[in-house]
Amino acid sequence: MPGKKAGSKSRRILGIDPGLASSGWGVVEFSDGRLRHIAHGCVNTDKEKSRSERLSFIYTSILEIAKTHKPSEAAMEKLYFGRNVSSAMLVAEARGVLLLALNMLELDLKEFTPNEIKKAVVGVSRAEKNQIQEMVRFILGLKEIPKPDHAADALGAAICAAHETLLK
Repeated sequence: MPGKKAGSKSRRILGIDPGLASSGWGVVEFSDGRLRHIAHGCVNTDKEKSRSERLSFIYTSILEIAKTHKPSEAAMEKLYFGRNVSSAMLVAEARGVLLLALNMLELDLKEFTPNEIKKAVVGVSRAEKNQIQEMVRFILGLKEIPKPDHAADALGAAICAAHETLLK
């Protein structure tokens, strides 16, 4: 790329926070030790549609997002089983189609637990949601906290992937 130092490698990372109703996504670029916000948003599905239609929409949407923003790798939050197993199963289905899409795109995927993402973004693994959102805003130099919160979580996963290589 013009203006790049010889040997510097730019990485574009697609972060994903999976969910059936809403899958957050965020794209950051990591170059020369600096992070830059590219874009973020959510893939929201219509609850009136069948589950298979909703999953198909998530799949085609993430393919389109990747086509638009051309990531070189991806990061996604690992599935966390809390008290509500039935909602975790729906998230698992969304994760499945997202994993398929990322595989079809031949993107290297890094997966992180919620605590790993919190630690990478805030510095502590027990951070509150508002702390994570504020640090995502600060790290990426945004004027406002990214909305909705699923998009902020996805950006957090992308930040975690970028930080992981700094720690090696």
